[in-house]
Amino acid sequence: MAIEISAQYVKELRIMTGAGMMDCKKALQETDGDLDKAVESLRQKGLASASKKSGRRTAEGLIESYIHAGSKIGVMVELNCETDFVARRVEFQELAKNVAMQIAACPQVEYVNIQSIPESIVSKEKAIESAKDDICNKPENVQAQIVKGRLEKRLNELSLMNQAFIRNTDITIQDLINEKISLMGENIQIRRFVRFLLGEGIEKVDQNFSEEVASMIKS
Repeated sequence: MAIEISAQYVKELRIMTGAGMMDCKKALQETDGDLDKAVESLRQKGLASASKKSGRRTAEGLIESYIHAGSKIGVMVELNCETDFVARRVEFQELAKNVAMQIAACPQVEYVNIQSIPESIVSKEKAIESAKDDICNKPENVQAQIVKGRLEKRLNELSLMNQAFIRNTDITIQDLINEKISLMGENIQIRRFVRFLLGEGIEKVDQNFSEEVASMIKS
């Protein structure tokens, strides 16, 4: 029977190795919670290398598209890797499809990661949270902690990399990318994406009003 592993232990191992969350949890369970042995186990499996590859140049890859059922939501995403060889691998192409589907399923996501969110947006979100009525009567230090927590939650909502993977909610998109980096041995980056919503930005005219206008024109 697998032993219970604390989330803090899993997080610590992730920081040390760059491996995916589920890989870290499994390694800790297999080594009865021994952190050093877990690190060694991940290295032997080639899973403790994602963070070391993160600085490598990614100039290859592909642009994947996804059209949701009903053709009302469309997504295009650029997924980069280091070589054309990896870009042609089935696992890489499957990853691109999954990322595109993830973006379509998360309408609140606007940025690849928290680091890419403009400071002006961060300041705006902080101002919104600071002005909410439910904290105005609390002590300043308490207000600051509440705003900090809410702002962090909001920024996570805007960030693609912080989303729970729709096909396995135990991991995030960042974990998924790290797992594929370890599997394929190359740096992988989501560079950019765009989402299209049918009719977005177009003011829809009330149907009854349109029929009334049409009737007036005909008369």
